[in-house]
Amino acid sequence: MVIVVKVGGSLLKLGPPENIVQDFVKMLEEDKLVLVHGGGYEVTEMAERLGKKQKFVVSPDGIRSRYTDKETVEIYTMVMKGKINSEIVLALQAKGVRAVGISGFDGSTLVAERKKRLVIVDERGRKVAIDGGYTGKIVKANSELLNTLLEKNFVPIVAPVALGTEGEMLNVDGDRAAAAIAGCLKAEKTIFLTDVGGVIIDGQLIKEMSVEEARKSLRKVGFGMDKKIMAAVEAIENGARESIISAGNIENPLTNSLLGENRTVIKP
Repeated sequence: MVIVVKVGGSLLKLGPPENIVQDFVKMLEEDKLVLVHGGGYEVTEMAERLGKKQKFVVSPDGIRSRYTDKETVEIYTMVMKGKINSEIVLALQAKGVRAVGISGFDGSTLVAERKKRLVIVDERGRKVAIDGGYTGKIVKANSELLNTLLEKNFVPIVAPVALGTEGEMLNVDGDRAAAAIAGCLKAEKTIFLTDVGGVIIDGQLIKEMSVEEARKSLRKVGFGMDKKIMAAVEAIENGARESIISAGNIENPLTNSLLGENRTVIKP
């Protein structure tokens, strides 16, 4: 079966984690995998080192995101595609995996529409409109390149940078990128690995949720997890069979996501 795995940036601060790499290699014995990665922490760190202070904004729905101007999208692409993607490819190649690093704009795999205006909540709690910069909303995911690689037993490693409808490169959310890719591939499962063991509400791990229950939970979880839940729902709505949010900082994290306890399963 085809499984799309999203590895969150919080798990990649020190490079590709050995526990994820080993379990990923093991799963390749039976399944075809596509890995989509994050890396926001490293983008922020690199930008600050280059003297480009990063700005984060909050939408009226409470979703926090990076404000991406022209200089920031260039740094974002450099770090995501040039550094993090390459490190993951090298780590898997060292284990004998035929990994291929691509970005969303290779083969028009991810096409996004540039957001002309953003409505955000300012420091006084007021809604204000600002220029959209180089943040994109994914409008199409193409499976042709991914399927070609999978059919030849290559393993695609995808950086979340999209091709804009006007030919520009755009910053897109890694979780939403994974959802779009899982949908276009009709993946059996979409696994979101993060630094917590699933969706926790009022101190309790929610082991299983319907799509509707997942939507209703958005205001009960914090920054970061809300995006993962939204993406998990989108993956199913786009055509994937099932989404799983699970811990990536434990032994055998992918095996756990399929069979273990530290996970939340979201089903249609």
